[in-house]
Amino acid sequence: MERKFRIICFGTQPYDRESFDRNNTYDNLTIDYHTSHLNARNVALAEGADAVCVFVNDTVDAETIEGLAAHGVKLIALRCAGFNNVDLQAAERCGIPVVRVPAYSPHAVAEHAVALMLALNRKVHRAYWRTRDGNFALHGLLGFDMYGKTAGIVGTGKIARALIGILRGFGMEILAYDLYPDEEYARAAGIRYVTLDELYRNSDIISLHCPLTDATRYMIDEDAISKMKRGVIIINTGRGQLIRSEALIEGLKNKTVGAAGLDVYEEEAAYFYEDTSDRVMDDDMLARLLSFNNVIITSHQGFFTREALDNIARTTLDNVEVFARSGELRNRVCCDRK
Repeated sequence: MERKFRIICFGTQPYDRESFDRNNTYDNLTIDYHTSHLNARNVALAEGADAVCVFVNDTVDAETIEGLAAHGVKLIALRCAGFNNVDLQAAERCGIPVVRVPAYSPHAVAEHAVALMLALNRKVHRAYWRTRDGNFALHGLLGFDMYGKTAGIVGTGKIARALIGILRGFGMEILAYDLYPDEEYARAAGIRYVTLDELYRNSDIISLHCPLTDATRYMIDEDAISKMKRGVIIINTGRGQLIRSEALIEGLKNKTVGAAGLDVYEEEAAYFYEDTSDRVMDDDMLARLLSFNNVIITSHQGFFTREALDNIARTTLDNVEVFARSGELRNRVCCDRK
C-alpha cells in the first residue's frame, strides 16, 4: 500500500476538525490533530509529519522551523491568509516552503466589521444588557445615521471591497488609502483614494484592512489618533499590531476616539480561541480595553462562518495534496512578501 502524506494540524478546535474531515476527499492524505499551539517547545509533536498545518496563534519562528526541518517536515500549510507569525527567511533557509489560504470568504470578515460598526454606533451591546435587567431607558444610547457619513477604509483588497459595497449601500461616502491605489476600481465603486492624513481627518468611521508589515505595524499610534475627527469609531478586523493599544486607550480616555471595535488584539495569542474565564486576566492592556463601555472586543471571529471554514479546509487540503502529488506549490508565500 502506498504511504499516505501525513498532515499534523496544530491549535485545532472541534470546528477545525469537523471542517477538515468533511472536506478531506483525498485518498493520499491523512490528518492528525493537536489542540496545542505549535512552538519551539512542542515541535517534537511534528515527528513523522510530512506537513504541518498552522493558524494565526501558532509560533512558527526560526527555532520552531529548524525543529520542523530536523523532524523531516516538508511543508508548512497556513489555514489562514496572514503569515506574520512565520519566519519566512528561516523557512527558506531550511528548505521548507510555506503556503496559505489567500481568500476564504471576504464577505464573512466584511460583514463582521459592519456588525461591530452598527453595534457600537447604536449601542446594541449596552441596550441588550439594560433590557435584560428591565431598564428600558434610552439615555446614553444615542447613535447617528450611517447614511451620509464618511468611512475611511485602509487597504482595498478583497475584504475591503466587500465592505465598501455594503457601506455604499448604506449611502456612505468612502475614502480609501492603499499603497497601490486601483483608480479603475475607485471609479467603478464610486470611492476616492486619499492620503492617510486626509482619511484620518475626515472619516467618521475608520476600518483597517491592510496586511501587517514593518511599514504598517502600529500605524494607528498617538500621532495618527491626534489627526482623527473627534468621536471617530475605529474598527480593526485585520491584525492586532496595526494599533498601538496604549495610544488607543489614551484616545478613548480623551474622547478623540468615540468607540472601538476590535476583532484582533496585539497580544491575543494568550487568550483568543481559549476559555480563560476561570483565570485572573494578567494582561493589563486587554483588561483596560474591556473596561470601556464603548469598546467591543471579539475573539478573532470575523472569518468564522460555515462557508469560510469549508473554504479554508478545501484550499488548505488542495495546497497540500498538490504538493504531495507533484511538488507544485499553490498559494506559496515567498520571503520577499513579508
